[in-house]
Amino acid sequence: MDGKLNQLQRLLPDGLLADARWLQRHGYSRSLVAKYVKSGWLQAPIRGAYQRAGDTSDQALSAIAVVLSLQRLRPPLLAVGGRTALELLGLGHYGAPDGPTQFHLCGAAPPPVWARRLLGNRLVYHRPTLFTADPLLADDPKAGGFDRHFTHPSAGGLESQLIISTPERALLEVLDLVPQVASFHEADVLMQGLSSLSPRRLFALLADCRSVKVKRLALWFADRHGHAWASRLERGAIDLGSGKRVLEPGGRLDSTYNITVPREMGDA
Repeated sequence: MDGKLNQLQRLLPDGLLADARWLQRHGYSRSLVAKYVKSGWLQAPIRGAYQRAGDTSDQALSAIAVVLSLQRLRPPLLAVGGRTALELLGLGHYGAPDGPTQFHLCGAAPPPVWARRLLGNRLVYHRPTLFTADPLLADDPKAGGFDRHFTHPSAGGLESQLIISTPERALLEVLDLVPQVASFHEADVLMQGLSSLSPRRLFALLADCRSVKVKRLALWFADRHGHAWASRLERGAIDLGSGKRVLEPGGRLDSTYNITVPREMGDA
């Protein structure tokens, strides 16, 4: 076995995928990759992506493996966010027993074609717009504020290596989709289970949040559920803008946050 192949076995972890761009960046020409495929040292489960042949991982082509491959082998970073992050943290009330049915990924550039083909409609891409200093848009995502935004699931295996939004960031990502994609009811059920959020981390994210709608919704839901962390937020330092936001046509106007909310939800 030649030295380049030995190196590839070290660089490409068991169960993960790499594309031609990554291989070329590490010194593997197209002709060399073709040679490895022909010789049975590499396999191409889908056009444009490769993995070690004879892979022993049970999750070799699982959604988790595809997403982790994107995070570890193909910059820029794509983080798992929103409802998917909450499910992976055990905080999603609608989680499926065999894992998330959708993967909400946030990053400066969309996933490559091969990943979109493998994940199909399970993949939902978002370009980060919520925060003025988002690590996902920085030259070095892990420099400054990374731990405020991202964490890892507590599960074992490949899943534990994923980079996902902290519950505080994931909540704001869900609220950003209300009411166009996520409903008030879905956000309400999710908030009900978020009794252990860090008020310090949530305040820092709210202070850096660009969206007046998201900030008002976060505080409205916090008041509605009355979790212990809600009273520890430095609300006076959060800019809530001015003017009314009609989020629920025909709903009632909440006078505290100047947003319309579903009438059936009652007062916060």
